[in-house]
Amino acid sequence: MKTFTLPGTEITVPNVVLGLMRIAEKTDDEVRELVRTAREAGIDFVDHADVYGGSLHACERRFSEALALTPAEREKFTIQTKCGIVPDGPYFDFSYEHIIESVNGSLDALGTDYIDILLLHRPDALVEPDDVARAFDELHAAGKVRSFGVSNHTPMQLELLKKSVRQPLVANQLQLSITHAPMIAQGLAANMGDEPQSVMRDGGIVDYCRLNDITVQAWSPFQARFFNGVFLGSADYPELNAAVDRLAAKYDVPAIAIATAWITRHPARMQVVLGTTTPSRVAGAAQGSEIPLTHAEWYELVRAAGHRIP
Repeated sequence: MKTFTLPGTEITVPNVVLGLMRIAEKTDDEVRELVRTAREAGIDFVDHADVYGGSLHACERRFSEALALTPAEREKFTIQTKCGIVPDGPYFDFSYEHIIESVNGSLDALGTDYIDILLLHRPDALVEPDDVARAFDELHAAGKVRSFGVSNHTPMQLELLKKSVRQPLVANQLQLSITHAPMIAQGLAANMGDEPQSVMRDGGIVDYCRLNDITVQAWSPFQARFFNGVFLGSADYPELNAAVDRLAAKYDVPAIAIATAWITRHPARMQVVLGTTTPSRVAGAAQGSEIPLTHAEWYELVRAAGHRIP
């Protein structure tokens, strides 16, 4: 498993992350097997959110109850969670009061004294950066949160927060897969006026994150588009799956490892956030951590996914 020091922190992290948004209905044994498989593959970084699981803090609590970590065992994990989504509505809330309440709820549910990384989950149009800064300062000073970041934010939304927030924003969790890759594909078709792919939808977020030492965390890395099924094995992507299968045979890994490797091969040093609760798929995806796709292979997958390379 390839690891690196997360910029802005002293945390050594793997480039594949275990996402736990779907464990609310899993048994203790199922949760333990999932986490054990991830650990054996070198994944000691878990991703949560207060809203995962159908009720507030459900998946965080399921994780805590199933693993019952001792303080020494807790130290072996990097635990990341998120706040800012209010399910009733839904709507978003980055107020001081909501951030503090959410973090305290996450600490209680996780059965821990601290969260390694806290992300603001989706942009709040009513955000007051000074409120966010006040909450972050209080949580950091109390030792409740060690590092901070965001999810689904544009460069200017990050700049607005940085106007007040004093801590480094170390991560931005964004949807990215071979087939859902506007943040990468746009740059390949820049300055092509008649090409829809050339339209910039995110303000150049990948380059912005690279320039500002913000780690991109890719969520839904196997989704075809926005929650409409995976592309692996899908009849809608025959050319892509043929290319994936050929590369999987070459590197002697499952297809899911090639889908992972397409993201980890990017020089931005991204993290792939897995959403599966199937241990074998976690183990298979983890094999993509260090696959050295060549330029030709990486671009072949881009073309096969339907993106234009002029």
